[in-house]
Amino acid sequence: MTGKVSTLSFDQRMPMHFRARAIWLTLLASVLILAQAIAAHARPESFADLAEGVSPSVVNITTSTVVSQSTNEAPIVPEGSPFEDFFREFQDRNGDRPRRSSALGSGFVISEDGYVVTNNHVIESADEIIIEFFSGEEMTATLVGTDPKTDIALLKVDTDEPLPFVSFGDSDTARVGDWVVAVGNPLGQGFSVSAGIVSARNRALSGTYDDYIQTDAAINRGNSGGPLFNLDGEVVGVNTAILSPTGGSIGIGFSMASNVVTRVVDQLREFGETRRGWLGVRIQDVTDDVAEAIGLEEVAGALVTDVPEGPALEAGMLAGDVILSFDGADVADTRGLVRRVGNTEVGKTVRVIVFREGQTQTLKVTLGRREVAEGAIPAAQPGGDEEETPVEEVFLGLTLTPLNDELREQLELASDAAGLVVSDVDTLSEAYEKGMRAGDVITEAGQQKLASVSDLEDRISEAKDAGRKSLLLLVRRAGDPRFVALTLDADE
Repeated sequence: MTGKVSTLSFDQRMPMHFRARAIWLTLLASVLILAQAIAAHARPESFADLAEGVSPSVVNITTSTVVSQSTNEAPIVPEGSPFEDFFREFQDRNGDRPRRSSALGSGFVISEDGYVVTNNHVIESADEIIIEFFSGEEMTATLVGTDPKTDIALLKVDTDEPLPFVSFGDSDTARVGDWVVAVGNPLGQGFSVSAGIVSARNRALSGTYDDYIQTDAAINRGNSGGPLFNLDGEVVGVNTAILSPTGGSIGIGFSMASNVVTRVVDQLREFGETRRGWLGVRIQDVTDDVAEAIGLEEVAGALVTDVPEGPALEAGMLAGDVILSFDGADVADTRGLVRRVGNTEVGKTVRVIVFREGQTQTLKVTLGRREVAEGAIPAAQPGGDEEETPVEEVFLGLTLTPLNDELREQLELASDAAGLVVSDVDTLSEAYEKGMRAGDVITEAGQQKLASVSDLEDRISEAKDAGRKSLLLLVRRAGDPRFVALTLDADE
């Protein structure tokens, strides 16, 4: 009898429970290998290769400035001492003597022809700027331009040889928890590397265009102007500030996001100055009570409080409009709008969607240049008819009086200014809690101008008839406008 050769594989000839166990062990091994790979990617064994690769492009910056040194200080001998007259004559004879002051910081090369980025506060008012490379070579740098609003400065060194440089990365892709590496010259100790993670994003400190990456990588004095790298060796931030009660690192450092820096650097490189778009409005955030008062369904957008002479006024924008969209992008709040307008090309005509009197309207605005317009004077306050005999009335916790010539003079208002003057505020009222004080002038209620107390009564009645729970007031203090929404009492 001729035997047949079995065609079953080894796995097929195994008992069923052995095969199941083998499959399970194979899957477990695969999972362990995958977990190890993920862990290795998330936590690199060393930053040495990264540090070695970027170090030739990171520089130490030393600045020097000539300042006057006053000798008219407190005497260095006790009052009444026989040497007092001698030292006073010495001080009078020498007067103010100049001295040279120095400061330290960091920076990084962004092009082979010698452009260097650092912080504005590192080189501000400097008479001489010395760049020291990792190799120890020193060069004198010239200032190309600065932007105090983002604390960025662009320098240039002249060189015959191409310099090693680093590139900017996309800071918008940086996620909280990502590894980052800070490189610079902390406390004047020279080249130093520290590692940490992105602790937070989109931090705002004090500037209009702030977009800081917060990190726990050690950043100290002297790190200012140095780069913050991702693991690909790309610059995602410029180290600018620390939060510390002692002046040393406590793990809260801030780096200006690279996507802000690149726009500034490109303009400094091309023009030697920044050129930001300008809409020409004063704005405030939309709050819950403001949205309810004007019938806005979603608490979003930027509420226009004033429209001085400029692009927005020419396009027909009005105080009380809520800007919902700018150049095709939704507006979440005032900060987002300011940054988007500033990043838009000067002279560009954009579509702006506003919410006005329960409906949306589209305006076409040709942007001006912010740097030129920053000294513009706000438009005069709206005028109106005044009452012959001012009478005080109390509404919403406010004691109100119509404007007259005497009050306009006292408050230094224009001769045609109209509205109701707040002469007193109930300290237990909502108005007081929201910051209203005596001397404020209410120029609008329900987005309509006020000239008399009866106008305010009409606005209150109209709001109640429309089912509104609050009334929106336009309040001016020392010429600065803001909107305040006050709750309407049932018996008001």
